[in-house]
Amino acid sequence: MHPFGLDNFIEARAIWIEKIKVNQKKIHQWLQSYEGSKELPLYSSVDIRDSGFKMAVVDTNIFPGGFNNLCEHGLEDSVRFIREAILKRVAGCQNILLIAEEHTRNTWYLENIRILENIIQRAGFNIKIATFLEVQPDFCKKMKFLELETATGHPVRIYCFKRILEDYEAGRESFCLIIMNNDLTTGIPEILKKAKTPIYPSIQAGWHSRLKSHHFGHTRDLTNEFAQLLDVDPWLFSCCYSVIDQVNINENNDRKKLAEAAQDLFKQIEEKYKEHQIKEKPYIMIKDDSGTYGMGVMPVEHPDEIINLNRKNRNKLYKGKNSQLIQRYLLQEGVPTIYHTGHEVSEVVIYQIENNLVGGFYRSNDQKGQRENLNSQGMMFKKICPHSNQYGDCGVHHDVNTFNIYRILARIAGIAAHREIINLEAQKGV
Repeated sequence: MHPFGLDNFIEARAIWIEKIKVNQKKIHQWLQSYEGSKELPLYSSVDIRDSGFKMAVVDTNIFPGGFNNLCEHGLEDSVRFIREAILKRVAGCQNILLIAEEHTRNTWYLENIRILENIIQRAGFNIKIATFLEVQPDFCKKMKFLELETATGHPVRIYCFKRILEDYEAGRESFCLIIMNNDLTTGIPEILKKAKTPIYPSIQAGWHSRLKSHHFGHTRDLTNEFAQLLDVDPWLFSCCYSVIDQVNINENNDRKKLAEAAQDLFKQIEEKYKEHQIKEKPYIMIKDDSGTYGMGVMPVEHPDEIINLNRKNRNKLYKGKNSQLIQRYLLQEGVPTIYHTGHEVSEVVIYQIENNLVGGFYRSNDQKGQRENLNSQGMMFKKICPHSNQYGDCGVHHDVNTFNIYRILARIAGIAAHREIINLEAQKGV
């Protein structure tokens, strides 16, 4: 029996997996019609949950911070794809500036930056890493750079962006492209607005203006088309969701408003479960609609839980990254995960450069259950090799047919992110 109560799930799943196999050429042509020669996100990471009875993208990051979790084959592929992506944007480019987050004490993030630096260097470019250092403004008056040690003991040099800009304006530095690995949660610094060099991903697509709900709106439209190609229910590859704005989670009336919206969403999901003969009890995730790093996220088993949130859980939902107040919430259908790597509950994360697969990993967490947010304290990462015939000691094995569907969903998410960026830039008149 399937752990989520769907006795015939194996048969149902086999049917739509077979439909995808049979329609591979048609699906690829459809995806390419949207990818084509367009400037897809420079890079992205896509979180996918697989419950057995459905698979769905539950988050997409266009400033990914886990390149240190890719296997050696994925890193090799990254070198080729990043070179193509950079030269497509700026022909003849040589000197790159990579702008990092200010996580100077997060040694695993520093390892991610070191790996990105290495990929870009191996692709044939010169690179310097900089950050704004707004939390340590006095540093920029004294020194040009910090020499830090990553989690693996390797050195990484991070420059003060203000000093780099001064040298650039004085003609002592030359950059043809700026790559952002900073999601600009608190807004676009004035110093960055002055930069005349092309910047990718777009600074307009930071979390200061990006909304998860907009992304999932574009994802829904594309998933509907994908499902139409297969003649299956698009719900099998997507999540029901709704958005509630102007909410103070500490106010009783606002929590009631959120709970009412949750009740409507539960009804939608229950109808789908009934239609597909799923005996599992639905649940939803409350998320900060413009949040990242797994912050401002909580599973809810019943709408009344929202009304009765204790102070500790209200605090978790009150502020996101960099203590930004959360006032707009995404209520998203929860997708329980069937995966375990070892004894830990796991979910799949796919990494892409311009929608080209460069690997990924299983995010695992032995402190969480199948219905919880795994992107939280206690998480671990187990590498996935992008080449099924080249495992060696590279990473966790995966079923090729299932992984192929993850790839399709990740490409759909990349196209949706492209549409997001176009819309955000249009709103700002870029």
